Amino acid sequence: MQTIDLDPALHDRSLDLATAQVAAVRPADLTRPTPCAGWDLAALLAHMVGQNHGFATAIRGEAVDPAAFAPVAGAGLAEWIRSVENLRDARETPDPNAVLLPEISTTQRFPMSLVIAFHTLDSAVHAWDVAASLPHGPGRTWRPDPELAAVVLTSARQVPDGEQRTAPGAAFGPSLAVDDRADPWSEVLTQLGRRP
Repeated sequence: MQTIDLDPALHDRSLDLATAQVAAVRPADLTRPTPCAGWDLAALLAHMVGQNHGFATAIRGEAVDPAAFAPVAGAGLAEWIRSVENLRDARETPDPNAVLLPEISTTQRFPMSLVIAFHTLDSAVHAWDVAASLPHGPGRTWRPDPELAAVVLTSARQVPDGEQRTAPGAAFGPSLAVDDRADPWSEVLTQLGRRP
């Protein structure tokens, strides 16, 4: 995998963008469908919060198994903010060794810069998923700034495609054909099975 030298400020930017979208969710929105097949907005938020806690555990070098990334049922804005604080705290005191991400591989370890890049991708794409699910928000026109979109595209191109993307609970669908004229953010979405 290509090493990505990611400025932590871009990771923070992706978290802030996601927080703004989560903050826009109203209780009546939680049963709305999302771009993630089979997930309503409540399930998407549960997944996002679980991912934050799982990545925080991995970054600290604590014993990690896939259950650390489990969705947090009933998650809302307060739970999201706590998970973001947990993640940022973990980033300040990382394990000096490479990080194990059991959701990706049970044996391969990844350099911290790549782990943060993976999570930046996760946060930015799921921010779009939330925006696209809301009838009163920016919808499918939402996008991060060009700098963040370019970094996320580098990560998106490294996400393995294949049968795992059709498994129940998969956060990313099979990649779609990319239009030659697509801008970087549209390519991110199609790489991860979304229709811009």
